[in-house]
Amino acid sequence: MTAIGPAISPAVSRKGAEMKTLQNLFEDGLRDILYAEKKILDALARMADAASAEQAAKAFRLHREQTEGQVARLEQVFELIGQSPSGKRCPAIDGILEEGDEIAREYADSPSLDAGLIAAAQAVEHYEMARYGTLATWAAQLGLADAAALLDETLQERS
Repeated sequence: MTAIGPAISPAVSRKGAEMKTLQNLFEDGLRDILYAEKKILDALARMADAASAEQAAKAFRLHREQTEGQVARLEQVFELIGQSPSGKRCPAIDGILEEGDEIAREYADSPSLDAGLIAAAQAVEHYEMARYGTLATWAAQLGLADAAALLDETLQERS
């Protein structure tokens, strides 16, 4: 499924170079969120270990299980578009996760630790919601209904 129609056909710029298409942007976005989700898996394990309240640790472990399912759905999307699932470094999620690690270090012995970890997790959630909403919309615009449905399923879990 590499050629979907005129909206994603390679175009040539005035300078003679191939222009990027919405399909290219969609694939880059998928690589970005796959990288992010795999980093989030690691971060959630650290957050569960760092949490002082069992209820917070349990919530981070549950979120980690959901994230594993999201990675599996992303891999399905890659399969649907005929691409191998590979991530692309995402500085945005790296920064958000570093902030969470910083909170874990700086507030390790504080009664505010769990509140800080939960706030960091909310930042991750908002990033994911923005990404999945955009990717689901682009998939629909590209005529990739099955991919759009998988991405929307993840978006609904995040909302």
